[in-house]
Amino acid sequence: MSFKVVITDFEFASLAPEEEILNEVGAELVRAQCRTEEEVIEACKDADGIINQYAPISRKVIEQLENCKVISRYGVGVNTIDLKAATEKGILVGNVTDYCMDEVSDHAFALLMAAARKVVLLNDYVKNNVWDYKKGIPIYRLRDRVLGLVGFGKIPQTLAKKAQVFGIKVVAYDPFMPKEVAAEMGVELLELNELCRQSDFISVHAPLTNGTKGLISDEQFKAMKKEAFIINTARGPVIDEKALVRALQNEEIAGAALDVVEEEPIPSNSPLLKMENVILNPHVAWYSEESQLELKQKVAQNVADVVKGNLPKYLVNKELVSVKK
Repeated sequence: MSFKVVITDFEFASLAPEEEILNEVGAELVRAQCRTEEEVIEACKDADGIINQYAPISRKVIEQLENCKVISRYGVGVNTIDLKAATEKGILVGNVTDYCMDEVSDHAFALLMAAARKVVLLNDYVKNNVWDYKKGIPIYRLRDRVLGLVGFGKIPQTLAKKAQVFGIKVVAYDPFMPKEVAAEMGVELLELNELCRQSDFISVHAPLTNGTKGLISDEQFKAMKKEAFIINTARGPVIDEKALVRALQNEEIAGAALDVVEEEPIPSNSPLLKMENVILNPHVAWYSEESQLELKQKVAQNVADVVKGNLPKYLVNKELVSVKK
């Protein structure tokens, strides 16, 4: 029996790793480049499994799926998928939680370092024939500075270890993390606004949910130090972007280093593009050659596991386990 697996959309040059894994279990891989709900429905209506990158897998889409048993997403977050609707329909949802812990934590720390040492700003000055270290004033010593982590899952825990090597004190906000776990790593858990008050660098690692959308907004920016930088390698909408622009324009914070923004690609009229104290990257923190291969293999393996009658290793809606048994 042949199983139909649709990739709703993808940015990769090759799908060979996915194809190899799915061929082993007799699944046919169908490529699509969907952008709208209607396009996803047309491509996936009779699919047994779905692999998803950015295309919307909304309730409207899920209600039209006739055969789907599993949806597997490229990445950690599952904000493109209506998880409640999928669970109600008995569709297993998988992600990949551990493929880029080093890449994202490295990138977040690279953005921290670039912001702290004004690396990008000074580079731009030198390339415009201005050789003057005073263009970067003020720069502060990293040792004994405070890094506040918004979210304390696997990636920020990895970042915490790296930052501590530099003598940086680490605090975190995560209402789901036991204090004892954080304490074992030498990290103090704080309320969000208190974290904003204490931190010199704030690095966002919270997943995008209804509860975290706009989590960092005017109230939080007003609580921050004027010398503080905010870093985001998670999801753009976790930060209220209009509030961020206001905070930057009013000099309430020193700057921002963003790998993600509310709308991607960033609109050409965004005020952030014209601010010299803002570093912008194109949602690249997850990427290395190694992490990309690992992601592709694991996202396909989630689907292959279900085709073989098993649960996916990276199951998100675990409440379905008892039902499937």
